[in-house]
Amino acid sequence: MTNPATILTVTASIQAPVHKVWEFWTKPEHITKWNNASSDWHTPRAENDLRPGGKFLSRMESVDGKMGFDFTGTYQKVEEHQLISYLMDDGRKAEIKFEDKGDSTFVTESFDAETQNSLELQQQGWQAILNNFKAYAESLMKIDKMTFKVLIKASPEKVYQKMLDDKSYRDWTSEFSAGSYYKGSWEKGSKILFIGPGENGEMGMVSRIEENIPAKFVSIKHLGLVENGVEVTSGPSVAGWAGAFENYTFQDKDGMTLLKVDLDSNEEFKGYFETTWPKALDRLKSLCES
Repeated sequence: MTNPATILTVTASIQAPVHKVWEFWTKPEHITKWNNASSDWHTPRAENDLRPGGKFLSRMESVDGKMGFDFTGTYQKVEEHQLISYLMDDGRKAEIKFEDKGDSTFVTESFDAETQNSLELQQQGWQAILNNFKAYAESLMKIDKMTFKVLIKASPEKVYQKMLDDKSYRDWTSEFSAGSYYKGSWEKGSKILFIGPGENGEMGMVSRIEENIPAKFVSIKHLGLVENGVEVTSGPSVAGWAGAFENYTFQDKDGMTLLKVDLDSNEEFKGYFETTWPKALDRLKSLCES
């Protein structure tokens, strides 16, 4: 039964820009990671047609598999990065507001209470889920230091040349994205774009070469993003990347080269880099040793 006369509200301040909070809140691959009030429940499956009239479904189950239910409803309003309202299949209404605070986002979630559980229990349950979302979203925004190494049977001079030369760069970075390339100069202080094809234009990074000591050390500082062919170097969309470094160190090991890559990454891309960087370095190794 519903209790439409009683509206409950839960809130959270999340240390992430609004466009990332919106993404983590609405994409099914993220919903399945945070949509639970306690560790003995989880959401193994989610579907989300985010548009007025679109349906959503979150399959919520106890971890032991003994209990479960489908949380379903229909969207009424969707204002990107600002507002979502929906009607639950039991007739209750809910509304989520996203308030852009620059590097953080204030989320307010209001919902019609039901009569099967106490108001206090409902408030605690919805707040616990929102708190879980906050912890998940903020964990994805944390910057981690990552290091990858490869020993190459070639001189540091050759590895340096193959790593940065336009033709070979396109080859070894294809492990990240087919069609990857750079625009600009590797000279110290120069702007450089690391880009590739996207659905609506070029996508990638706007960066600056902080240091370039040939065959010894290269340091790249990322300044922003290329989004659909447009350089974006300020605002919330670049908050998670601006100031991140990517460094290459070339060490002579008896005529061979120990190449070390140190980079900053947030949790969202950590798994991707753990998979792709070793493949990319193996590809570079083959280019240098052929």
